[in-house]
Amino acid sequence: MSRGTGAGYDRHITIFSPEGRLFQVEYAFKAVKAAGVTSIGVRGKDSVCVVTQKKVPDKLLDQTSITHLFPITKYLGLLATGITADARSLVQQARNEAAEFRFKWGYEMPVDVLAKWVADKAQIYTQHAYMRPLGVAAMILGIDEEKGPQLFKCDPAGHFFGHKATSAGLKEQEAINFLEKKMKNDVAFSYEETVQTAISALQSVLQEDFKATEIEVGVVRKDEPVFKVLSTEEIDEHLTTISERD
Repeated sequence: MSRGTGAGYDRHITIFSPEGRLFQVEYAFKAVKAAGVTSIGVRGKDSVCVVTQKKVPDKLLDQTSITHLFPITKYLGLLATGITADARSLVQQARNEAAEFRFKWGYEMPVDVLAKWVADKAQIYTQHAYMRPLGVAAMILGIDEEKGPQLFKCDPAGHFFGHKATSAGLKEQEAINFLEKKMKNDVAFSYEETVQTAISALQSVLQEDFKATEIEVGVVRKDEPVFKVLSTEEIDEHLTTISERD
């Protein structure tokens, strides 16, 4: 960033620049992109699917210990794009919050309530100087008892919106453009179509074909509302279908 107009205004998180911007919060958005990973979420007629890249930086690492997909409760999943260490701290607190909700009210925490809580948490860090914002964009998925499949995205500024399809990370804009074309006529995807749209969107924006070990896929379905991470065998089946279709 040039030192012209913004001189000194990015030093402190809680100070507006003369243009009315919060630079530290903008830098948190850049931190999400800097992780170099792109994630995609798609909501179908009776399911939600999220897909992200799985990069193993070192051959000696145990692949099973690297993940961006976190179950918050049995029924709610969270896909974190950005700084994974920040995400784990957020996930830990979200799990406590969801368990407390279940204990206090006697029913499972709804998707939008969790999304709002995550967004509220992020907003606090944009206003108080004692914490930096989390470098994480979180997609939250689950099945709502009344509204059906739900997909929310929360960002470091504390926004949260429900989406038919969305993306986060490095190639976010390209992915959104691709998904807008796919979802143009308000299509209602079946479970298979939902998963395959999400995977093929990621393939399209990154312009490469993946092996099943290079991506992670998380799903929830209406007839079985449990958050589930697909195995490499299941991902392989979908990849085969996509390549045969194209």
